[in-house]
Amino acid sequence: MQKRLRTLCHALFLIAVLSLAAMAQDLAPKADEIVNAYVKQGKFSGAVLVAKGGKVVLSKGYGMASYELEAPNTPQTKFRLGSITKQFTGMAIAQLVERGLLNVEDPITKYLPDFPKETGDKVTVYHLLTHTSGIPSFTNFTDYKQIKMNPFSGEKLLAWLKDKPLEFTPGEKFKYNNSGYFLLGYIIEKVSGKSYEQYLQENIFAPLGMKNTGYDHSNVVLQNRASGYSVKGKELENAEYLDMSVPGGAGALYSTVEDLYLWDRALYTEKLLKKATLEKIFTPFKSNYAWGWFVDEQFKHKRITHGGGIDGFNTTIARFVNDDVFIVALSNRTPAALAAMSERLAALSFGEKYEMPKDEASASARKEIKVDAKIFDAYVGEYELAPNFIITVKREGDKLMAQATGQPQFEIFAESETKFFLKVVEAQIVFSKNDKGIVEQLTLFQGGREIAGKKIK
Repeated sequence: MQKRLRTLCHALFLIAVLSLAAMAQDLAPKADEIVNAYVKQGKFSGAVLVAKGGKVVLSKGYGMASYELEAPNTPQTKFRLGSITKQFTGMAIAQLVERGLLNVEDPITKYLPDFPKETGDKVTVYHLLTHTSGIPSFTNFTDYKQIKMNPFSGEKLLAWLKDKPLEFTPGEKFKYNNSGYFLLGYIIEKVSGKSYEQYLQENIFAPLGMKNTGYDHSNVVLQNRASGYSVKGKELENAEYLDMSVPGGAGALYSTVEDLYLWDRALYTEKLLKKATLEKIFTPFKSNYAWGWFVDEQFKHKRITHGGGIDGFNTTIARFVNDDVFIVALSNRTPAALAAMSERLAALSFGEKYEMPKDEASASARKEIKVDAKIFDAYVGEYELAPNFIITVKREGDKLMAQATGQPQFEIFAESETKFFLKVVEAQIVFSKNDKGIVEQLTLFQGGREIAGKKIK
């Protein structure tokens, strides 16, 4: 009887394995077709990995890691991660908490005594983790373009923040903030006695076998590193220089899609943290943000996700933890339509209906007009489209820029004084004024949806 039961169990296991393999074979060409559609439209160059049920469905490079050398992207190509870095910073903080070296409820002045006490005593480590500190983000400073070209440090950031008041009471609301995660990287150094780079290497990357992940340095010769590119008009250009000491714990890491899959697998285990501590990492506070992750739903499936944008690179990672589905896309060409591409890959994984991405001819066919850039000043501000979705509009010279929560910043182009469109995706933004001529709302039109957001700041 026991022998028969063992034989039946082995047979059922074999059937399950073969079913997963067949499923992967069925999804692979469709996933490849989706990605290639974006490549053909000039909206993606990079690497993609899709996995389901512990099986890799697609792992492939697209476009060029170096257009000058005609070196193709592969699953082993190393890309700058941008804000995907934040989840590793969150993990490091959690490890220090678990080891009794740090308490996230402590004011940051306990670990950074040089931070101005008047504001620092009100801000906790937890506020930094959840983007609720109220500390101004240094990447929004008017002189950021000068800052990014030169070596940066925790001491420099503290000096710049010295005379800047908090933007709101800590814990009161969510506002995405690179200063906070840079400071967390600095706290990791203070508490551990090691550099941020060394700590992550010894406590996360090496234990997980992530041999192709690390802190990027522009002067280091790094095998298989992708060059970053930006599209300006119709021309491809090398991305602007960025001193990699500047992003720090907010965005300085590089990795591959294959290494990030190792990261995904580890987060289902207790290799790095105990289960109870892991649960804290994925428990959101305000606007669905946890410790370096957004936690929400897509197609009614729980999703743990984050995007990244850094000069010449766009990235996205999504973990559907109740379904064991993993999607990561790393691009060395900006702008890149990663959110739309990831959404279609998720729809494919869950058997949901989706349309192949249309040729962006409709966007390029829109007539861009020249308007007085002074008009843009009235549109500058933050617009809340949902509790976890804010579009920030900024003016940069004669350009109007828009940035959604946790996403890269893109230029928007005028087709009238109130109507604007994006070239990176098929989307339009319309600004609305009240009876007094004051802008009070914008409406986003995308994918057949119409979402209005009131101006909150």
